[in-house]
Amino acid sequence: MISSCEIVFAQAILNSFTLDFYARQMVSANINMFYIYQLPVLRLTKNDRNFNDIVQRAAKLICTTPEFDELAQEVGLGSHQQGITDEAKRAKLRAELDGMVAHLYGLTEDEFSYILTTFPIVNATVKEAALSAYRKFVPMFGNSELVSR
Repeated sequence: MISSCEIVFAQAILNSFTLDFYARQMVSANINMFYIYQLPVLRLTKNDRNFNDIVQRAAKLICTTPEFDELAQEVGLGSHQQGITDEAKRAKLRAELDGMVAHLYGLTEDEFSYILTTFPIVNATVKEAALSAYRKFVPMFGNSELVSR
């Protein structure tokens, strides 16, 4: 059975610029489950340092109303009151998630920067924030560990 933490982790990965870009390279018109099953979704576990960092950031974005209290408890957030509703803080969390995910996929800064250029309707400040967050996280030990500067 998949844990709530694993579901939140997968949600963060699936909503990243990196995986969105990858999916768009595979699809010409319509996406279906055949394509979804082929996506290279990272499989970190709770024993990986980055797993909890990603889960906590994603949970703060998801758990913003009382309906998510059970999920918030299951992932260690406590309650929806720990969720983030302030738009500036939410944007920062989303950017951090995108920066971390890009590192986990082993992207260079140039590769991640290129990926961001392929999102023409995304505001430039959102893309700049994601690239800045990418720079904030420096890979240690290859792509398995990230540390914030």
